[in-house]
Amino acid sequence: MLFTDRADAGRQLAEALRHLELRDPVVLGLPRGGVPVAYEVARALGAPLDVIVVRKLGVPHHPELGFGAIGEGGVRVISDEIVRHAGVREAQVRSVERAEEAELLRRAAAYRAGRTRLPLHGRAVVVVDDGVATGATARAACQVVRAQGAAYVALAVPVASPDVAARLGEDVDEIVCLSTPVLFSAVGEWYRDFSQTSDEEVVALLARAPADGVTAETVEVDAGGVPLTGDLVLPADAGAVVVFAHGSGSSRLSPRNRAVATALNRAGLGTLLFDLLTPGEEVYRANVFDIGLLSARLSDTTRWLRNRVAVPVGSFGASTGAAAALRAAAAPDSGIGAVVSRGGRPDLAGVDLSGVRAPTLLIVGGEDTTVIDLNRQAQAALYCENRLEVVPGATHLFEEPGALDRVADLARDWFTTHLLPPG
Repeated sequence: MLFTDRADAGRQLAEALRHLELRDPVVLGLPRGGVPVAYEVARALGAPLDVIVVRKLGVPHHPELGFGAIGEGGVRVISDEIVRHAGVREAQVRSVERAEEAELLRRAAAYRAGRTRLPLHGRAVVVVDDGVATGATARAACQVVRAQGAAYVALAVPVASPDVAARLGEDVDEIVCLSTPVLFSAVGEWYRDFSQTSDEEVVALLARAPADGVTAETVEVDAGGVPLTGDLVLPADAGAVVVFAHGSGSSRLSPRNRAVATALNRAGLGTLLFDLLTPGEEVYRANVFDIGLLSARLSDTTRWLRNRVAVPVGSFGASTGAAAALRAAAAPDSGIGAVVSRGGRPDLAGVDLSGVRAPTLLIVGGEDTTVIDLNRQAQAALYCENRLEVVPGATHLFEEPGALDRVADLARDWFTTHLLPPG
């Protein structure tokens, strides 16, 4: 596999790391070349970005040959085999280590430009480099991360030699590598453009990263005196926020809705995924179909959100949550600017459909024939701007390859068109 440049490698690597989105990871780039790759990964995953500074320890008079590496936090990795074969004396090891430690501290301070190091305790961490040759630096970086309290450590690189990739897999919880060519001699051979990354570029990318990152927090919404737990994600300068109304048998942890929410976050939209029912209420199946109760909870949550963020608010409803979203949107003071339904039951909103003024998109799977008919009936009762979009070959849960991606694209385009200001 040949990469155009480090940015291209980062974008491809990000696709292979999508499964880590739900772990709310921190992305760390190895400077210098690993930072442009890590920047693209962090941007795609909506994750914060930092550097992990390590220094290779080079054999005296042959510095390109590393006999080990050191990293922040006092971590050192030494290859006794290389030390022995190269005839490096203990005094030389100490001398090289002292010199590199001073450079490590200088670079860490310069790269962060006054910003504090991101806390890693209890977090999932993705360590990213532009490729791995000997593996000493990457190994040291992962050990530093572990020593700083990371709960889960993944090493992600576009290319590595097969034996090194296998060896590094023993030091981390997961290794993600796009290519392990048998004929591997140098990382640069696998890039069309492998020009050197400057310190200035590293600083610029780190400074730019917060604008592309997100803030995420667990919140408690007061819905008519009932506390409901939610996950609020706000990209920097979010232009609007979408509230997710979950359907029957689902919750804010639904992987399908979270996948759609992540796509919206990447488009600059905030998201609030919350549970419409308490754990005790979910036990009674009738509550799942109590559209009056669900829509009242959604209305209270929308008001709470509008008091917290001064941007337009939309609703994304799945299954019975779609009916709740539409009934809530029908209220004159709903404050809901757009609605998207995925595999929903908008027909359950009944006579309230005629009162909806928010532009409404109904998305249904092409193989979900019964629900298609119910959505067509609901669409006929709508007087607002609306559209019915059928995803070919998709069933009710959109589990087919590419089906959920299509839902995310449709929802993103609808909300950005109707909630965000033009231009």
